[in-house]
Amino acid sequence: MTMQQRIETALAALGPNHLSVLDESHMHSRGLQTHFKAVLVSQQFDGLNRVKRHQKVYATLGDLMSEFHALALHTYTPEEWAKIDAAPASPTCAGGH
Repeated sequence: MTMQQRIETALAALGPNHLSVLDESHMHSRGLQTHFKAVLVSQQFDGLNRVKRHQKVYATLGDLMSEFHALALHTYTPEEWAKIDAAPASPTCAGGH
């Protein structure tokens, strides 16, 4: 199992509505499976500020945290996710009549 899969499996404990873990190691010089980005949408984040959300994720990952170098976290409640996940409004037509 890759580190990416191990992170995804661990984060599934938060009952995510959406979970995306990307291996961004190729963008850094520390080797393979060292840098990750996680987008996590969970009702468990409701009422928590960003720091508390991140602490919850770190606690969920536990010992796994020591096995990679960096994790960029993007945490949302389902309500927040619904707002940012909407398609942008179409631009006003500039065509003439």
